[in-house]
Amino acid sequence: MKMQENGHAFIKAFRSSRFTTPSKKSIMLELNKKIFSILFFSILTAVIGVGIVTPLLPVYAHDIGASGIYIGLIFGVFSLSRTLFVPYFGRLSDRKGRKPFIIAGLISYSIVSVGFLFSKNIGALITIRFIQGIASALIMPVCQAYIGDITPKGKEGFAMGMFNTSMFLGLSIGPIIGGFVKDYYNLNAAFLCMGFLSFTAFLICLFYLPPTASENIKNYGKTPAKWRSLIFEKNIAALYLFQFTYTTSIGIIWAFLPILADTEFFLPSFYTGLLVSLGVFISGIMHTPMGIVADKFNKRILVPAGGVIVTFAMLYFGRSTGFNNCLFASILFGIGGGISIPALMALAVIKGKDTGGMGSVISLITAAHSLGMLTGSLAAGLIADMLQLRHAFYFGACIMILGIILFLFLSNNKSKVHHKNL
Repeated sequence: MKMQENGHAFIKAFRSSRFTTPSKKSIMLELNKKIFSILFFSILTAVIGVGIVTPLLPVYAHDIGASGIYIGLIFGVFSLSRTLFVPYFGRLSDRKGRKPFIIAGLISYSIVSVGFLFSKNIGALITIRFIQGIASALIMPVCQAYIGDITPKGKEGFAMGMFNTSMFLGLSIGPIIGGFVKDYYNLNAAFLCMGFLSFTAFLICLFYLPPTASENIKNYGKTPAKWRSLIFEKNIAALYLFQFTYTTSIGIIWAFLPILADTEFFLPSFYTGLLVSLGVFISGIMHTPMGIVADKFNKRILVPAGGVIVTFAMLYFGRSTGFNNCLFASILFGIGGGISIPALMALAVIKGKDTGGMGSVISLITAAHSLGMLTGSLAAGLIADMLQLRHAFYFGACIMILGIILFLFLSNNKSKVHHKNL
C-alpha cells in the first residue's frame, strides 16, 4: 500500500514537473540572447582588427613607394569591392542561411591580415584591399540581417542600435590599439594583431553560433522579393538614398578634415585624430538609447531630424576657424548620426521582414554606405582641387539636404506589416 502511494506521488510529481521546466518561449529567448552576444563580440573583434590597420595603411603604402593617387586607390578599392559584392551575398544568405557567410568572411579577414605581411608592392596591396572588401561584404550585412531575423516586433530600433554599437566601438578602439602596437613593436605586429582578433571571432562563430529557424527561407512562408521590386520600392529607396548621402558626408570628413586641420589650423596629429573619431564615438554611444526612442516614436521623423543636424555640422565644418569650431562640428555630426541611423536601420529590419528578404534589404543599405564613402572622398577631392578645400564641406551639406528631401518624398506609412511607430 505504501509502495502504491509512493508510486502515485512519483507520477504526480512527474506530471507537475512539466510546468516547472523552461518553456519553449524562454528557451528561444535565451537562444536569441546567445546569438546576439556571439555576433556582437565577433563583429567587435573583427572591426577592432580592421581599425588597427586602417590608419597605418597610408604610412605603409608610402613606405613602399605609393603616390597620393595610389594611396587613394588603396582605400577606394575596399569600398568598391564591398559595394559590388554586398547585394549578392546578402540575397544569397536569404536562401542559404547566415552562418556560412559570416564564418567565411571572418576566416578571410584572418588570411588577409597575413597577406598584408607579404604585400611588398603597390599592386599586391591594392589586391589585398580588394579581397578585404569582399570579406567585409560577407560579414557586415549578413550579421545585421541575422540580428534582424531574431528581433521581436516593436524592438527593431533597440536591437539594431545596440548591435551597431559594436561597429562604432571597434572603429573607435582599433586606431588607438594600432598606434600603440606600431609605436612599441612594429607594423607587422599590427597586422598580426588584426589576424589574431579576426581568427578569434571566426572560432567563436564556428563553434558557438547556433543555427536558427530563420536561416531557412521556407520558415518565412515566402520567397525573397525580386531585386527590381526591392530597388524601386519607395520606402526602401528612401532608406538607401538617405544612407548614401549621410555616408557621403562621412567620406568627406574622414578624407579632408585631417587636411583642413593640418594645413589651416596646424593642429597636432593627436587633435586631428580626436576630431575624426569623436563623431564616430558619439554616434556609437547614442545608438542604443536612440534605438529605444525609435521604437517608441515615429521613425520617419527621427531619420530626417538627425539629417538636419548633420547638415548644420557640415556647414559648421566649412566655416570653422580653429580646433574649437571643428570640435563642436564633430560633436554635432555625431549627434545627428546617432539620431538618424538607429531609426533608419529599424525601418530596414521592418522592410526586411515585410518582404521576406532581410539579407537583401540590409545589403542594399550596406552597399549605399560603401558607395557613399567612396563618392564622398572622390567628389570632395575634385571640388577641393577645382575650388577650395572648405567647399568640400559645403558640398556635403548640399547633398545631405538632397537626401532629406528624397527621404521625405519617397517615404510613407504604407506597409504590409503594421507598426504603430513607423
